[in-house]
Amino acid sequence: MYSFRNDYSEGAHPAVLRLLQETNFAQSIGYGEDEYCLKAKELIRQEINCADAEIYFISGGTQTNMLAIAAALRPHEAVIAAQSGHICVHEAGAIEATGHKIIMAATSDGKLTPELITPLLEEHRDHHMVKPRLLYISDSTEIGTVYDGEELARLYGFCHEHGLLLYLDGARLGVALTALGNQLTLAQVAAYTDCFSIGGTKNGALFGEALVICNETLREDFIYQVKQRGALLAKGRVLGLQFLALFTEGLYLENARHANEQALRLKEGIKQCGYRLLADSPTNQQFVVVPRHIGEMLMEKYQCELWHESPEDLTIRFVTSWATPASAIDELLANLVARK
Repeated sequence: MYSFRNDYSEGAHPAVLRLLQETNFAQSIGYGEDEYCLKAKELIRQEINCADAEIYFISGGTQTNMLAIAAALRPHEAVIAAQSGHICVHEAGAIEATGHKIIMAATSDGKLTPELITPLLEEHRDHHMVKPRLLYISDSTEIGTVYDGEELARLYGFCHEHGLLLYLDGARLGVALTALGNQLTLAQVAAYTDCFSIGGTKNGALFGEALVICNETLREDFIYQVKQRGALLAKGRVLGLQFLALFTEGLYLENARHANEQALRLKEGIKQCGYRLLADSPTNQQFVVVPRHIGEMLMEKYQCELWHESPEDLTIRFVTSWATPASAIDELLANLVARK
């Protein structure tokens, strides 16, 4: 039973495993101060065109989001996020557990705009309520949509006009950057955010995220936050080596591009079968709305996620990865055509 449940079902890209094996018996100092972490950080700084950015390698996405957001906020400050945002629906209250409220915005496409944020700022005007301070966005979003350079620049400008910080959760940043027709670059992400993450877990690493801090006001003592919250690994080299492999010869974007290409093949096949898509996603997450009997057939044959259901229809999420073979897409589409 092939899995389309997520983009981290496989272990790791062979290049990642190869580098880990080649360096296995080399001795190094710990806590991310080794030569591999330092080299990986330099490669990322070159990609983002920000020589003084601080970069931390963190084991997982929830911990990365919690660190970035909690470190940026004072006790009375809050974060604004789309109601579908990962920190709202998939992190077991990790942000709230640090003492910070999440102010949720309703959005149909998973993206935030100044028009959606303005009413929330107007609702929180005085000291009897929490103070909105940081804006959390995901790229790609939880339903596969993406921000282009113009949208991100506009959002960043709005944040700075209103004294807000902008944090971008890049767990799936690779597929956003390589989405068909999207011209956003890593350098633009660095220029138009105060802090962002680069996801490795969902793009060919065994595990790990790179947290990039662009705003110098957020850098002071951040390492203490990393240590205090259990995110500073003694064997930090394991994380650094993976990002060194991913950012050598364009592997990070190559992996994401492959995932998108297979997803778009699936998307076109779904449309040709006459089925509706929940969102116009150009990335590796595709949400198909099918009659209940078709959906039940798909869930019997494949590992996939039931996203929503009604008496008549099921909405199912299919996720492709850096390792998804074309043959898996061919078989899935053949099953859809056969049951049409």
